[in-house]
Amino acid sequence: MTPEGIERPPEGRPVPQLAIVRFAVIGDYGQAGPAAEAVAQLVRSWGPDFIVTTGDNNYPRGEARTIDENIGRYYHMFIAPYRGRYGPGADRHRFFPVLGNHDWIADQARPYLDYFNLPGNERYYEVRWGPVHLFFLNSNPGEPDGITADSRQARWLRDRLRATDAPWRLVVMHHPPHSSGLHGSNPTLQWPFAEWGATAVLAGHDHVYERIERDGILYFVNGLGGHPARYPFRAPISGSQVRYRERHGAMRVEADPCRITFEFIAVNGRRIDRVVRADPACESRPLGRSR
Repeated sequence: MTPEGIERPPEGRPVPQLAIVRFAVIGDYGQAGPAAEAVAQLVRSWGPDFIVTTGDNNYPRGEARTIDENIGRYYHMFIAPYRGRYGPGADRHRFFPVLGNHDWIADQARPYLDYFNLPGNERYYEVRWGPVHLFFLNSNPGEPDGITADSRQARWLRDRLRATDAPWRLVVMHHPPHSSGLHGSNPTLQWPFAEWGATAVLAGHDHVYERIERDGILYFVNGLGGHPARYPFRAPISGSQVRYRERHGAMRVEADPCRITFEFIAVNGRRIDRVVRADPACESRPLGRSR
């Protein structure tokens, strides 16, 4: 970990130069069972470079006695160091979660903080992987550095977004700023993400998939990662483009310096949504992956 809290490769081990970076995004997945297993099998079949979560990693109360069964059982091969009982871990950490409200219940997430070795203060942090710079926030109201747009956490995000030269800048949190789901939008978290330079904001909490376009950027609600309960939708909010709740699933994201593609894939293999953002300064070229 660098002093500024950015996840980087160990000394002497550079990041592989990939034509495309591919990663998965799962949300509200942390309850061991058939649905969580189906999503994990789907995600592993993609061979992602890393995995991002939108929170609620450990139901029901974020306790130490359930965390390895809910997370390590399915994703130990992406975690480093991994000290659980389900098999070997990764040689480099490739699993980047955010805190959900269920993770926060147990002593302000002490089991979660003990289980993972994350950059920064571990509650909020950043990861740069090739052309993608990810900023992970703690959206729980108990966050010591606050969750309002003028909080210390928000000022950190603003400054780090303005400082990066990455073409794609993704903000990840648990509680959605905008959502047509059962929990709905959270006005406290409606920070000026577009003004600060974000490409997209990814959240969970509502157990649905939704793509929303507002202020010229993308907002995703991605909470179908494995909890058995799938929530109904309320009336669509302004900017809602795609809404889905029929099956569990995960997002697959691919990026190169010129474009980024977001997809949501259900556990039956059906692609529910696909949206592409391209840098107009780049010449159009086909999307392909090579190592």
